Amino acid sequence: MLSLSFRLTSLPIMKRHRPKPTPIPIPIPPPTPPLFTTKPRSQTHHNPTKKLKSKWVPLNLTQSELSLPLTFPTGQTFRWKQTGPLQYTGVVDSHLVSLTHLQNGDVSYCLHHTTTSETSARSALLDFLNVGISLSEIWEVFSASDPRFAELACHLGGARVLRQDPLECLIQFLCSSNNNIKRITKMVDFVSSLGTFLGTLEGLQFHQFPSLDQLASVSEDQLRQAGFGYRAKYITGTVSALQSKPGGGEEWLASLRNMDLQEVIDALSTLPGVGPKVAACIALFSLDQHHAIPVDTHVWQIATRDLLPELAGVRLTPKLCSRVSEAFVSKYGKYAGWAQTLLFIAELPSQKALLPAHFWSTKEKKSTKTKNG
Repeated sequence: MLSLSFRLTSLPIMKRHRPKPTPIPIPIPPPTPPLFTTKPRSQTHHNPTKKLKSKWVPLNLTQSELSLPLTFPTGQTFRWKQTGPLQYTGVVDSHLVSLTHLQNGDVSYCLHHTTTSETSARSALLDFLNVGISLSEIWEVFSASDPRFAELACHLGGARVLRQDPLECLIQFLCSSNNNIKRITKMVDFVSSLGTFLGTLEGLQFHQFPSLDQLASVSEDQLRQAGFGYRAKYITGTVSALQSKPGGGEEWLASLRNMDLQEVIDALSTLPGVGPKVAACIALFSLDQHHAIPVDTHVWQIATRDLLPELAGVRLTPKLCSRVSEAFVSKYGKYAGWAQTLLFIAELPSQKALLPAHFWSTKEKKSTKTKNG
């Protein structure tokens, strides 16, 4: 695993300020969200709810700071759904929220439902979106030292790293093991249905993510019958392990935000089904470990093409995973995980159309040379 004995590149934590807008025309106006429906009180665990008028409120984020299509459907979370053109809906804590892009690219949000207040909901949403970190400032530093990153950033602006609830992130990535997006989403939807129902939008049901006690109410057999396979025992085993933690598993997970990356990886790896890659995903997407590098075959290909060409054609091993992580941190510093996220997204087939033809032609030529020795 990644050793933190070496000195990380100096890059101060930056407070976000609104960057100079670089509007990207979007011809589709923000859709008016349909009214959501709620289940009878007996099915919402008697939680107090607040019905709100459907209104869109500016979030003071430009598209260069947050691109919804490049952030939500790219593998960080499987709980947010597309509910309209350039509109995504999900749950943050107990708040049911939609996000959309205005015609100039700026982001606005609509709070459909909350159990607390609009002020609390906005604060929770901003925390979830990690707005305390300026994406444009980080990318400016990366682009100055990496021409290829600079080119990608011009076409894939706004690919932000989220700050998810640690328990929610952990369970999602337990479902992701050796799995595809469609099946992962189906499993996560099943787990989510154990939580408090918040409403329906565009025919899709939304729930608050279940607590540990609610997760403990489902058995391994029930999960297997729902199609979880061997992952069922990992989920029930992890829930049981978390429940035994002093002070509670959710508090224990949150405490990992104050630890060094290697300590976080080691702690998470004690949970059933959590290996180095899953641990790095949880660390990066929920525990403020901004230089965590989840190494899979895609990241391995990026590393051997751009960072460690001498390893091209070599089989990926756990020891080489550590070397890949060190190479990313050496090049990009304490926000290496954010750089890796953009580079990973650029490899997704869905993003090919956003990149110029010459970029892919160059990439394919490099790939052909590698295959030919």
